[in-house]
Amino acid sequence: MAFQLPDLPYSFDALEPHIDARTMEIHHDKHHAGYTSKLNAAIEGTDLEGKKIKDILAHVSKHGAGVRNNGGGYYNHSLFWSVMSPDGGGEPGKTTNIAKAINRDFGSYEKFKDEFANAAKTQFGSGWAWLCVDKDDKLFVCGTPNQDNPLMDVVEQDGTPILGLDVWEHAYYLNYQNRRPDYVEAFFHVINWKEVTKRYNDANEGASNL
Repeated sequence: MAFQLPDLPYSFDALEPHIDARTMEIHHDKHHAGYTSKLNAAIEGTDLEGKKIKDILAHVSKHGAGVRNNGGGYYNHSLFWSVMSPDGGGEPGKTTNIAKAINRDFGSYEKFKDEFANAAKTQFGSGWAWLCVDKDDKLFVCGTPNQDNPLMDVVEQDGTPILGLDVWEHAYYLNYQNRRPDYVEAFFHVINWKEVTKRYNDANEGASNL
């Protein structure tokens, strides 16, 4: 079965004023839709048809640029929409597993926020900032170029992404122009910590979120 473009879990304008409706509409209906259709075209008639996206990405080095770029674009955006919410923002609940893990591995929420924001602001060119879980259940922050992500066998540090921020210009330029730091700060007002917590809990249990 071909990959399907997931619906947004909220309206285009639901994240305003932090992310504007026009950007959300173009980002989802044009960019994400484009990655989805091109991924399907890239795997059509190959042994990748019918495989889960995580399985494709885990061995992406064996496949062409079309699979790597569009498979990453499909997965990354599917995660991105889900980890934002109009009811999001603030710190995760102090009794949640993700809050405890953040304090354990970063020292505090503020230290995590600073490290994640720095990864997003300093990612050269187009790419992503990630909060991930490694095989030892430890959290780490990293950045990847283009549509790469830490599930791929081409990255320096592999792990399971549980939070991601798109820092391609198409994600923010209509509203923020060249002010990427302002966009990064705005993202913290819409993080869906309930979803991030679920992804953290599932990360090392073999559960698939897509």
